[in-house]
Amino acid sequence: MSEKRIEKQMRKIEDKRDKNRTFKKDSSFLKAEENVFDVPTLKLLYTLANKGYITEMGGSISTGKEANVFYATGNEGEVAVKIYRLTSGTFKAMDPYILKDPRFSNIRHSRKDIVFAWTQKEAQNLLRIRKAGVRAPRPIVNDRNVLVMEFMGKDKIPFPLLKDTPLDDADAQNLFDQIIEGMRRLYVRAHLVHSDLSEYNILVDVEKMEAVIIDVGQAVTLDHPNVREFMARDIENILRFFKKYGIKEDKKIISDRVKERNETDELFEKELEEIDETDSKDIS
Repeated sequence: MSEKRIEKQMRKIEDKRDKNRTFKKDSSFLKAEENVFDVPTLKLLYTLANKGYITEMGGSISTGKEANVFYATGNEGEVAVKIYRLTSGTFKAMDPYILKDPRFSNIRHSRKDIVFAWTQKEAQNLLRIRKAGVRAPRPIVNDRNVLVMEFMGKDKIPFPLLKDTPLDDADAQNLFDQIIEGMRRLYVRAHLVHSDLSEYNILVDVEKMEAVIIDVGQAVTLDHPNVREFMARDIENILRFFKKYGIKEDKKIISDRVKERNETDELFEKELEEIDETDSKDIS
């Protein structure tokens, strides 16, 4: 892609985006943020700060039903800090994904325990997804309801969501093929299904025109009882979005494509078997 074309796309994206402001880490800023920074979370953030994972907190990158994501800097440069809310949020929405996941069958059904397990689950899923050869944020540290991970963006500006990225038909076809291949690698290599894949949780690195998968806390293993339903929904969401670019594929053909194995997949599966479920750093 030419530099002129990249600059044109970035201008369009930035027109849609509020510029991030960087704030020094202080309690008055943190407490002002809607139901995110309760006392235990503040204490945890200060522990992370003392260990160098966070040196400055910045503006909000995104606000979701269960969590907020903030820009920050730390000893690994630019990072994203995802904080799951303990005092509000759609707690019940987590149930189908976490309580039926065999990896978390022994957790208690309290809000706090489910949120903590969800945060751990997202870190573990990110490790598996990256090991499978799919681009996603690298988890750096997780504890309780906080996950610090690689910042997916440049110079404080996060990559745009797929839904906000201007595309021509060629770019759309390229990204569509990448996303379907990413789903295949998740399924065949990582033995995962995203379970909430759409234009709202795929970022686009517009310089490289690469898809980046995010928000993977709800991703489930293939032995989850609802895995077929979740995968069918993921495929329908992707086909719906790309239909406006003239991409019309049969759901059954895409489903078969996602499950198709090739000769390199076994090598990735062997690496994934070596992942310890506690591989991500935990500071508690």
